[in-house]
Amino acid sequence: MSRGGLLRSTSVFSAMTLLSRIAGFARDALQSRIFGTSAAMDAFVIAYRIPNYLRRIFAEGSMQMAFVPILNEIRERGDKAALKEFIDHMAGALLSVVLVVAAVGALAAPLIAGLFAPGSVDEPGKFELIVQMLRITFPYLVFISMMALAASVLNSFGKFALPAVTPVLHNLAVIAAMLWLTGVFAVPAMALAWGVLAAGVLQLLVLWPALGRLGLRPTFKPGFGHPDVKRVAKLMLPTLFSSSVAQLNLLVGTVFASLLVTGSQTWLYLSDRLVEFPLGLFGVAIGTVILPHLSRRHAATDAEGYGAALDWGLRLALLAGVPAALGLLLLAEPLTAVVYQGGKFTGADTRMAAISLSAMSLGIPAFMLSKVLSPAFYARQDTKTPMRAAILTVVVNVVLTIAFTLPLYLYKVPGAHGGIALATGIAGIFNAWLLWRYLRRAGLMRPQPGWGRLWLQLAVACVVMAVVVVALRWWVGDWTTMQNLWHRAFWLLLVVAAGGVTYVAVLLAMGLRPRHLRH
Repeated sequence: MSRGGLLRSTSVFSAMTLLSRIAGFARDALQSRIFGTSAAMDAFVIAYRIPNYLRRIFAEGSMQMAFVPILNEIRERGDKAALKEFIDHMAGALLSVVLVVAAVGALAAPLIAGLFAPGSVDEPGKFELIVQMLRITFPYLVFISMMALAASVLNSFGKFALPAVTPVLHNLAVIAAMLWLTGVFAVPAMALAWGVLAAGVLQLLVLWPALGRLGLRPTFKPGFGHPDVKRVAKLMLPTLFSSSVAQLNLLVGTVFASLLVTGSQTWLYLSDRLVEFPLGLFGVAIGTVILPHLSRRHAATDAEGYGAALDWGLRLALLAGVPAALGLLLLAEPLTAVVYQGGKFTGADTRMAAISLSAMSLGIPAFMLSKVLSPAFYARQDTKTPMRAAILTVVVNVVLTIAFTLPLYLYKVPGAHGGIALATGIAGIFNAWLLWRYLRRAGLMRPQPGWGRLWLQLAVACVVMAVVVVALRWWVGDWTTMQNLWHRAFWLLLVVAAGGVTYVAVLLAMGLRPRHLRH
């Protein structure tokens, strides 16, 4: 696949992801207005994040990073029978493991709740709610892991659209649960947990038949002894940390947030959801598209193509990530007010969520770069180097979280959760820097001409964009006091559009053209 083909595939993935993010915004907006910031909502955030972290390991994270390079290596040999046999055994092994993990997680839910939410142990009602929700959300891991296996196979065959659009179903399932099941339960927020489980089932049902059209629908054979499955398992072990370092850092934040005031979990969760918008739209899209390409270039011993594709991914990540971070930083409060404020989510909640969003947004360019840098190692079946970076990053995150949050907590400063978000952002920057440094040492970075010019174009475009956004925000005033949602949304869209048009116009005026992103 040429870099022009990579750009087209990334555009398809991003377009489909955009639909998912729009549905996600609708889900979050409804969720915040119905449940606000409460002990029940905090309980759901905890019960959702723990299986979600495991999803990053067994689904689109660790498993995918280890599975895709070997899948493409077998494809390169042209032996379809061997490929089908590998997928059969891999599916059987993965299903066996996630069934055991989900069962253990459900049975050990009280222990897990106490470990990841120590602040809730002294709140019996909240603690019991976390336990009940965990027992509902853990089986979600089984369905989403099998769906991710199917998505990995489809992506490797250049079928990016359907896997990218299936998260829309996740959001729609949760929305349906909120609308139809909220009144069924004594604790209305329990509907969210059941919605997550239904979402996993629905995504698998939609994606699984697509494998049949490729002639690769698995028959489950627990193939732990299969040589290629053993290779996947060997590669997976080091990636348990590295492929999900951002989620692991969020889990660290979850532990500390459980010690803070009620609402801290929810504010952090909603901030992370907004940060995930540009990451999913651009960072994950680039990383998903580039991994099969890099693994094929490595299997074909095409060092020049490998280096050029990596360089392309880094440029695209910066061009998307830097303005996204700047935009979220400057518009944190207006954006939060438009998406979340209303119903039980007050203006005070908006200001608290905006604090953590501003802090976390600093790490967006680094989060995107990591989505490109990590596949550069996984494509070469090197999973140990990213693991070292991930372990160091988690240590840095814990140290920074304590340093930033503890003084705020001890002196009862409002917005102590912002220290957790800031630590997450800085730890992301540290992780990207480590990965870049390791690649440089290994001689895998092959910078193409034009980086100096790109940095200048990026800097000037961002400065001009910032001036326009700040001026318009000052002119519009305080979004939290606007009573009409459509009024708030109109002014936000106007400011975002003005900032986006300014950014693109300056890049074009300084000579950047779409063809430069293809070659």
